[in-house]
Amino acid sequence: MKPREVAGGGRAVEVPPERLDGFFARFAERHGGITATETAPFEVRVLAADGASATATVPFGPLEGPSLTAHAQVSRRIALLLVRLGGHSVGIARDGRIEVSRTDRHLVQGRSAAGGWSQQRFARRRAGQARHALRDAAKDAFEVLVPRLSEVDAVVLGGDRRALDELREDRRLAPLFARAEPRVLDVGEPSYAVLEDAAARALSVQVTLRDG
Repeated sequence: MKPREVAGGGRAVEVPPERLDGFFARFAERHGGITATETAPFEVRVLAADGASATATVPFGPLEGPSLTAHAQVSRRIALLLVRLGGHSVGIARDGRIEVSRTDRHLVQGRSAAGGWSQQRFARRRAGQARHALRDAAKDAFEVLVPRLSEVDAVVLGGDRRALDELREDRRLAPLFARAEPRVLDVGEPSYAVLEDAAARALSVQVTLRDG
């Protein structure tokens, strides 16, 4: 993933666990060395000599083990729920590899530029399509993920936050959302390929870089 701008300044990158040590070594080289490392249960902050900082959000916190790298490399089975209005994909992955999944696509029309009654009819049709899509997403999440919650170490969400918030209202999915990681993956229209990519990205460590 390319760096993305974050609120409050800085940019965030996703670093695979096996590349963490090299990432922080290069950070130290670029910024004149490391002056301090601040470790907390859900965050590790590295300060450089030139004032730059790299703040890693601990995945699947709190931090356990001798280091962030060791913690991030622990073998884990993860439940994934990816939702957009146009489709959804759910699955179980161990160490980034999909074990079981279900994906579906739906037609949800875009917004119309027409006005008057035509616009209202279009809006009602679109709302109905969206409800149908989210109902199917909830059904698949309930059937595929909820029965396996006792087998997973964490739940990772991805996609459209508004669609995910709609699913939160489904009481059947309360146990699923109760286990969800704070980070929501930014993904495209859900498909099996997108699910595979999300399974690998879910294991990555998000690091926010800020200049001094």
